[in-house]
Amino acid sequence: MNPITIFYIIIGILTIDFIVDKILNALNAKHYNDPVPSVLSDVYNEEEYKKSGAYKKENYKFSVLTSTFSFILTITFFFIDGFEYVDNIARNISHSPIIIALIFFGIIVLGSSLLSLPFSYYHTFVIEEKYGFNKTSKKVFILDKIKGGLISAILGGGILALIIWFYQLTGEHFWMYAWGAISLFTIFMNMFYTKLIVPLFNKQTPLEEGPLREQIETYALKVGFNLDKIFVIDGSKRSTKANAYFSGFGSQKQVTLYDTLINDLENDEIVAVLAHEVGHYKRNHIIVNLISSVLLTGITLFILSVFINIPEFSLAIGVKTPSFHAGLIAFGILYSPISELTGLLMNFISRKFEYQADNYAKMTYTGQPLISSLKKLSKNSLSNLTPHPAYVFVHYSHPTLLQRIKNLTA
Repeated sequence: MNPITIFYIIIGILTIDFIVDKILNALNAKHYNDPVPSVLSDVYNEEEYKKSGAYKKENYKFSVLTSTFSFILTITFFFIDGFEYVDNIARNISHSPIIIALIFFGIIVLGSSLLSLPFSYYHTFVIEEKYGFNKTSKKVFILDKIKGGLISAILGGGILALIIWFYQLTGEHFWMYAWGAISLFTIFMNMFYTKLIVPLFNKQTPLEEGPLREQIETYALKVGFNLDKIFVIDGSKRSTKANAYFSGFGSQKQVTLYDTLINDLENDEIVAVLAHEVGHYKRNHIIVNLISSVLLTGITLFILSVFINIPEFSLAIGVKTPSFHAGLIAFGILYSPISELTGLLMNFISRKFEYQADNYAKMTYTGQPLISSLKKLSKNSLSNLTPHPAYVFVHYSHPTLLQRIKNLTA
């Protein structure tokens, strides 16, 4: 296929993706002030509902600004042969394909991060601050960006270097070796993320002895769930928003509760949230998600191996010397419609899993404290109670609050 044709297909994909995203967001924004369903009438009072609407509108306007800026910048970069310029810089520094690729992506990621930094700063210290969510200091904000960037460079750069090394070593069969390596890395991170990465950003401490721990341990014993690793994370150093998550499997399984969650909810509500997380484990959702991720990675790498040797991919983005890293950019965009479809499927499955976890909590504990906890968490984060169905279908990995409560009260 002609490189010019591929170029305009790429531009078309980026443009359609941008337009669809804007349409979905606009549809969703029209529902911000819809009447609240009667079953959710106790979530907000009138003043809080106005505040929620204002928060959502401000975030919507800000997202339109940032996404439009990003889209225009990306399209401009393609038309001025920005990738060729970056590729030349990398080739002037080294002749090693691995080093060239690392410099190439390093410049692009660094440039993108620096351009998005003012927007990230504004969102954190203006919008989130205005509505009482932000607890992040400027020092923590800067350190987070630096540490996040270094971790991404080390892990992402390491995986990229390994893939290109396999490509040089085995040619078109590189995808099998890359798949094996990435799969092992994925499993390793699933097991040890909370031990290796989380401590770089947050302090985790074991949940102290007391009524809450006793209630959790009583529940765990009741459902035959061996849980001796219950940690509290200092989420309040960054935001007032609350969360809880389950990580690892086997001997490495761990439940992490945000300190904001403990502050916002009653003990029986926290146990209900925990019961939901245990439900994910008991229903094998963690293993299914892990296997799905590994399989999707393998399929993607196989398709990449079929197309990566086509020089027109590199030429399509303006890079005159065909290479793995330039072809990877073109492939990533051309493959994105398939990624969108698999994303829709994974979100659909995720929403089903959430219902199953809710049902498990209802069956093994009780539904009412889970309902009250969901309402409190929605209220405290000024959540949208009336999202547009199309927006939910495309973007939500969880059912809406209304859908979850209807399910729990059925």
